[in-house]
This record gives sequence, C-alpha cells and structure tokens, in this order.
Amino acid sequence: MSDASGKVALVFGGSRGIGAATVSRLAKDGHAVAFTYVSREDKANELVSAITAEGGDALAIKADSADASQLRAAVVKAVERYGRIDVVVVNAGIFRMATIDAVALEELDLMLNVNVRGVYLAIQATVPHLKDGGRVITIGSNVAIRTGSPGSSVYQLTKAAVAAMVKGIALDLAPRGITVNNVQPGPTDTDMNAGAIEMLSKMSPLKRVAHRDEIAGLIAYIARDEAGYMTGASLTLDGGLTL
Repeated sequence: MSDASGKVALVFGGSRGIGAATVSRLAKDGHAVAFTYVSREDKANELVSAITAEGGDALAIKADSADASQLRAAVVKAVERYGRIDVVVVNAGIFRMATIDAVALEELDLMLNVNVRGVYLAIQATVPHLKDGGRVITIGSNVAIRTGSPGSSVYQLTKAAVAAMVKGIALDLAPRGITVNNVQPGPTDTDMNAGAIEMLSKMSPLKRVAHRDEIAGLIAYIARDEAGYMTGASLTLDGGLTL
C-alpha cells in the first residue's frame, strides 16, 4: 500500500485503455477512484466490479467531456460519494485524422471541445474540491513535440495546447501546493491503435509500443507525495521516438 490510503482520485475518461489502467493502478495503490465514461457502460461496470472484487472502491459516472454541465455534475457526484478529491487525472480525448483540406468544421470543433476545452473545464470544475497538496495530471501525447503523420494537425495542436496549459495552471495552483503535470505517451496498446501495433512497433527504437500499465505507472508516481516538487512538466514516454 502506498501513501494513497484514504485518498480519492477522479479520472476523466477512465473506462478503457490508458484510463482504465490508471483507474486500476490508483485503486491498487489505495485510492478510492471515481471515473467518467461516455458510451461503454459495460466496460465501466466491469472495471468497477473488478476493483470491488479486489477490495477497492470505485464509482463509474457517465459524463461527456464535451459538455461543461456534465463535467461539473461528475465532480459533484464524486464529492457526494467520497467527500474529497486528492488527485484528478484528465484522460478523456478523441482522435480523428484528416489533412487540412478535408477537416470538417464539426470534427475540428469536437476535438477542440474534448481535447482542449474539456481538459480545462474538467480541471476548473475540480479545483474548488481539490485538497491542498493535491495532484492534477493531464494525458497529452508525444505528437505535441513530434508530428506523427499527415492528417494529424488538429490532434497535434490540441495536445500541444494541453502541454502549454499545464504550465499556466501549475502557477495558478502552486500557492496551494497542488502540482499540475502532463504525461505524453507515444504509441500504446489501446483501442485507438488497434490494427496498427505491428507498424507502430517498427517505428520505435525499442521495437514495441507501450503497454498501458507502463503509462499508468508514471501517472501513479506523479500522484504520490514523493513527486511533490515537480510541477508544470510534460513527461514523454514513447520508446525513443522523439529522440
């Protein structure tokens, strides 16, 4: 058991992939964990059941990160259940590929709303309930510093915006001892990369993609007390792709 015993984490976008691995890891470390999901209620319920079966405490909350009122409602539900929030992880995000001549306005707005506006609003909604000395952790991408491929311009700009955002928010929250950091994974074994794992592995100097538990491990470290002197940082885990 880590120093997380008795603490509460709220993970936005926690039912699948890196989010689900993060929820599981934080629960294993001793956090009670509330997490949001959008569409896969079955996956969310399976995750709650798995954590409960291991003696943990988890709460699944349906909330769309593109909807400010749903984000605020999710925070209220977590606080009503647990009475506090010590760690917030903003993982919710979407990925669409199209070259600039083919990006529909609706797709542009959706990615900006979820990947940038939704991240900001999720943090903003949580701050009044976040304990002094708490943790804010965003999930960005290594594309913020390395263009992945043609068609990724919108996704890249949203992740670069998150990397910049955490610096300003880190200064805002520093007087309360709250740290704000950004984790930037490279290719990872998630649904988003299904069907492309072999190709992505060949691109990596380590000749593999990340396992989602490796990303969750870094998130769990940042959530610990011993990471209290790091803030405003973007930490990249991409197998050397950006070297």
